[in-house]
This record gives sequence, structure tokens and C-alpha cells, in this order.
Amino acid sequence: MVDNIANGSAGKDFVQPTHFAFDDESNSEIEKVLAKYPPGKQASGSLPLLFIAQGQMRRQTGSAWIPRVAMDAVAHRLGMPPIRIYEVATFYLMFNTTPVGRYHLQLCTTTPCWLRGSDDVVAACRKFTGIEGWHETSADGLFTMTEVECLGACVNAPILQVNDDFYEDMDAARTEELLAALKRGEVPKPGSMIGRMTSAPEGGPTTLTTLNFLPAE
Repeated sequence: MVDNIANGSAGKDFVQPTHFAFDDESNSEIEKVLAKYPPGKQASGSLPLLFIAQGQMRRQTGSAWIPRVAMDAVAHRLGMPPIRIYEVATFYLMFNTTPVGRYHLQLCTTTPCWLRGSDDVVAACRKFTGIEGWHETSADGLFTMTEVECLGACVNAPILQVNDDFYEDMDAARTEELLAALKRGEVPKPGSMIGRMTSAPEGGPTTLTTLNFLPAE
């Protein structure tokens, strides 16, 4: 259970909860994770347990983040000093250490996405949400915008990650359509927005379009 959380806010104006305990769903996931590691190697579960804690916060509050008391709970479960968990949680962009909106807009602006128009995607997000800077949340609490490093899907750039899903081949119009759907409570299917099959070229595959088998000898 989580108490005293300023739900939906981001940045400095929020209250750290005073208590966090893993619920039944999280405990079930944790048991599966820890079963993968031999005795004495539970520290290897730091990343998955932090992810589980962040998921529980999303379920309970609508904001996917990891308060300090949740990091402490992870450290206790793994038998580690809390500082080691703090180091992990603050190193990886996948973990949020302040509250975020229901839809966390993670925008890649590194070279491949920038060359393919990430500036237009960023501008469309700002126009739709009213957010002016980074790590800020819209007035309605729905959207938080974060600038991130390469998301590893450069071939289908530009990429907009919403929570844990990738929306690829974005432009300004597609971005506004996506955000409008999210605001209505709809979650469009992630992936390429121009119908690519995985990472095939625009317009479809140009090689290996048929399967030719040599006759058996």
C-alpha cells in the first residue's frame, strides 16, 4: 500500500510516500525472478525488482515511478545496502524517480531520429499537451515529456515511446492523432505507424520476397 503520494505530478513539487509494501501480484513476480538466481546472487535481481516496484506504483496510483521507500523495500528483499539500489535506480532511464503522468512520452532526439524529423514530433507533443520543457507534466496530469537517449529502433525513426510501447515512423500529424487517442482513453497498437513489417523498407520488402527451395537430390 502506498500513502501520501502526490499523484500525477512531476519535478520537485511532490511528496515522497512514507510507506511501500509489495502486494500479492508483485510478490508472485518477485518469487519467479529470484528463482532464476543461485543462493547468494540475489543482487542480480535489482533491475527486475525495481521494474516490478515501478509497475506496482502504476497499478496503485496511475503514475509509474519508484519512490525512495520502494527502493528501500527492494534493498531489504535482496539483502543489499539501500545505496546500491539507489545507484541502479538513478542510472537507468527506464526508472522514474519522480512521479510521471499516466502516459510517459519518451522522445528520442539523437541523430537518427533527429535526421528523420524528431523535432516535429517534439513540437507536436508540446503543442498538444501544453508542456514547455522536459520532465514536466501536463496540467491535466495525463502526459509527462522526457528526452531520452537512443531507443535502439533507429531503422524506423523517429520513435516516440509511450510508457513501455514504441510508436515508430512518427511525424507531427501521427503524433497528434496518437495523443488524441490516448487522451480519449484509447491505446493504439504500437509499432510502425506506416505499416512496416518489423524493419522492412518503406513500401515493403525488396528482397527475399518469395521462398525458393532447391529440388531434393
